Amino acid sequence: MSDTATTPTAERTPRATEEASGAGPRWWTGRDAVMIYLLVAFLLFAGLSIPRFASPVTLGFLLLDVVPVLLIAMTMTLIIVTGEIDLSVASIAGMTSAVLGVLWAGGMGIGAAIALAMLCGLAAGALNGVLIAYLGLPSLAVTIGTLALYRGLALVIIGDNAVADFPVEVTSLATARLGATGIPLIMIPVVALVVVVGLVLHKTPFGRGLYAMGYSTDAARFVGINVERSKLLLYLASGLVSAAAGVFWTFRYTSARSDNASGLELMVIAAVLLGGVSIFGGKGTVPGVVAGVLLIGSLNYALRLDRVSEVVLITVTGLLLIASVVAPSVGAAIGRWRHSRGLQKQLARPTAS
Repeated sequence: MSDTATTPTAERTPRATEEASGAGPRWWTGRDAVMIYLLVAFLLFAGLSIPRFASPVTLGFLLLDVVPVLLIAMTMTLIIVTGEIDLSVASIAGMTSAVLGVLWAGGMGIGAAIALAMLCGLAAGALNGVLIAYLGLPSLAVTIGTLALYRGLALVIIGDNAVADFPVEVTSLATARLGATGIPLIMIPVVALVVVVGLVLHKTPFGRGLYAMGYSTDAARFVGINVERSKLLLYLASGLVSAAAGVFWTFRYTSARSDNASGLELMVIAAVLLGGVSIFGGKGTVPGVVAGVLLIGSLNYALRLDRVSEVVLITVTGLLLIASVVAPSVGAAIGRWRHSRGLQKQLARPTAS
């Protein structure tokens, strides 16, 4: 990812920065608001046209499906806002699952096994952060490499085996519901994380610094932002949250395997970009990302209810990813064309008079 976003100078005003971070006065017409409208419209359409979609059971399974995506999407949002990316998140989750399974099968207590597995995720994020923040390596190249590295380590750790005899009280807790609502109990800490990330990004100097880094790392350093430390903290958080997603994945499906969470990074990045975060950095909001995650999750679940094959689901996710990257560029080009036409008309009026 580039250090400097390709954003016109006119857009780098305080008002433009506020609008990019969701603090502008016309938030109801912004990208995140549009995503929320699309989500509501799709839920209404699916609830009326797809049998069994509008039910507490569907709500429960849908939310369980989006939990790991929503967890990782929070830290991915912060990273992409700075103009970087992390493609190793799913591999960290898979490696964490493998470590958890091997430790439990080896006789370690479940609490200690979870703690050590989380530490492995933190160490993986630290490696990414040091290579990117302090050695100055491109995040795209680094995380492609660690994507393969961590997935390979997962295979070395657990091999082709699967560990499935986890304690029932732990696995049942991963899928427990809040009464008859169908809402999983795990959504409570997930919502808490979403609120914390939203407050950090939109209401703190650290969050404003992330937007500044997305526009220009040189300018961010000039105003006193410690760019290297900020990036390291983000990758540490990404590794830790990815590990938590791997632990949840293991307990939800009661299976620790080296290929757990394979391909999850595609859905996470698609949801983040679809939610309005710019791939070039400097722009994006947490509400838009949440709407993007729920929209992709709802679409995939609705297609599963219609017995659509997994290949089609992957294709749809890929198309959404392409659309989320192309649509802002097309919209910006149209906006520049309309602005140019408006200037030409204004200049033509005095000449004609």
